[in-house]
Amino acid sequence: MKNAGLASVLSFFFAGLGQFYNGHFGKGVAFIVVQAVNILLMFLLIGFITYPIVWIWGIYDAYKSAERINAEQRA
Repeated sequence: MKNAGLASVLSFFFAGLGQFYNGHFGKGVAFIVVQAVNILLMFLLIGFITYPIVWIWGIYDAYKSAERINAEQRA
């Protein structure tokens, strides 16, 4: 069983960490890479828009993935 709250808090503090907690290593690496690119894009100002969008998406994805994992284990 995965704790959905813990997964989302981990992603809150570091993008991709909640995905690692859920066992989705490829997705976690993808979030880290995308956020690194977004940091570089901050020099062009677009990163100030894309970084928070991907950050919130990562938190939401970690939460929903943990819930999905728990639902599959109950079934």
